[in-house]
Amino acid sequence: MTSILTNNGAMVALQTLQSINNNLTDAQNQISTGKTIASAKDNSAVWAISKVMESDVAGFNAVSDSLALGEGTVDVALAGVEQISEILNDIKEKVVTATGENVDHTKIGNEITQLTSQVTQIIAAAQFNGTNLLNDSTVDGSNANLTVLSSLDRNAGGSGITAANITVAAQDFTSNLDLSDIDVSDSTNAEASLANIEAHIQTAVNSAATLGAAAARIEDQQEFVTKLSNAMKSGVGALVDTDMEEASARLKALQTQQQLGVQALSIANSAPQALQQLFR
Repeated sequence: MTSILTNNGAMVALQTLQSINNNLTDAQNQISTGKTIASAKDNSAVWAISKVMESDVAGFNAVSDSLALGEGTVDVALAGVEQISEILNDIKEKVVTATGENVDHTKIGNEITQLTSQVTQIIAAAQFNGTNLLNDSTVDGSNANLTVLSSLDRNAGGSGITAANITVAAQDFTSNLDLSDIDVSDSTNAEASLANIEAHIQTAVNSAATLGAAAARIEDQQEFVTKLSNAMKSGVGALVDTDMEEASARLKALQTQQQLGVQALSIANSAPQALQQLFR
């Protein structure tokens, strides 16, 4: 039955065209934003997961900054210890020379005094952003250890985060590297000072080993955090980013469907006009 009051074909064509237009709008939004899931209404479960992962990525960016700061602090201290070790070896050489009878002990003593002053200056200068691992028993006047934020660990349920740290102990060269026990005023005192300078060298070597291990650990953690952050970014992208090739092909198909839908609606709207032929 054909009716001039109710055009079922036009209603179906209109519904189809509206559906195509809605899909076309979604495809255009996905291409313009670069995301298939841009809000919670697109897919609430996936959107929630992506937001949690994005917050973790932001947290790991802060962790990376903390590790970089810690790495710089330890590297400065390590450079200071390595330089001090070289100076202590020079002092040892002077002490060995002073064990002889036919040497100028006064001049050797003056040289050792200058080297000792250099050690003191290096200890005072080995600071990074106000933190010195060599100058005292504390790294900043109150804390005995340098605490470096190294990771944020989310629990199995995903509802809680625990901060993990790398701890670097202050080496306290102020007390443990007191070179006042080096005496080369004569050969006898010089011989007695050999054991003292050897102990100081061992102190510096042990500190260098401790700081070197901490620096290597921080560097490794920094590399891991960078890889982890990149992997999480890729994971978020896989969840919400638009496949541009697929979206482009879909857009072309929807544009074609839209054109056909408009033609179908036009044909359906013109159908009642055919009734005019019956009354001629």
